Amino acid sequence: MDWSIQEIARLAGTTSRTLRHYDDIGLLAPSRIAGNGYRHYDERALVRLQRILLLRELGLGLPAIAEVLEGEADEAHALRAHLGWLRQEQHRLARQIASVEKTIEALEGGERIMAQDMFDGFDHTKYQDEVEERWGKQAYADGDRWWRGLGEAGQQEWKARAAELTRDWIAAAESGVAPDSDEAQALAKRHVAWLTGIPGTPAAAPGGDIKAYVTGLGEMYVADPRFGANYGGRRGAEFVRDALRDYAEREL
Repeated sequence: MDWSIQEIARLAGTTSRTLRHYDDIGLLAPSRIAGNGYRHYDERALVRLQRILLLRELGLGLPAIAEVLEGEADEAHALRAHLGWLRQEQHRLARQIASVEKTIEALEGGERIMAQDMFDGFDHTKYQDEVEERWGKQAYADGDRWWRGLGEAGQQEWKARAAELTRDWIAAAESGVAPDSDEAQALAKRHVAWLTGIPGTPAAAPGGDIKAYVTGLGEMYVADPRFGANYGGRRGAEFVRDALRDYAEREL
């Protein structure tokens, strides 16, 4: 069974033009082309389109999406990972909806607004479970206390520093320099210094295995598209991973 391009565009909430563009760049080919020249898509193509749209929701560009799809041949496994992210987002949005509903009820009913109820689902703690699972509850507690202690100005400054580092990684990867080049290794040194400034991470803990943490973090950048997206996609993440691994082998 297959569907015409018009049917798929309507079902997916996109356009025939977008689907034709995906075909032109090799991202999503039709399963067959009818005698009248219309593209048709079978179930396998629909699964691939679903993955494309999910990755778009994560903020990845089309080149990065192509890299992710190329590196993940097991579609069911990849979709299970997407499902986990979607459930986390569903939970966060449900908390936000409940918070806004309470505020509306209070405003319309002339009731006192409860500040502690207004911002549930809006803070950085949405990743608490994941951080605790990876690095332990103490790591999250230390990091959370440090983040709140920065205050608004400090948080903005930290975000700007992180964004600058990310931009420099992307620029280096796109320039074609090798991961073991002086430029890439200088970035890796900055990256490790940035990590050691975050309480709760193994990089900041006295006696922690910084080398294993840095190399493991690099692998995670490649394995998790959410992190890979920060570095321009899978290839950018692989560049960061390789540079961090080289730095760790030499310096840590």
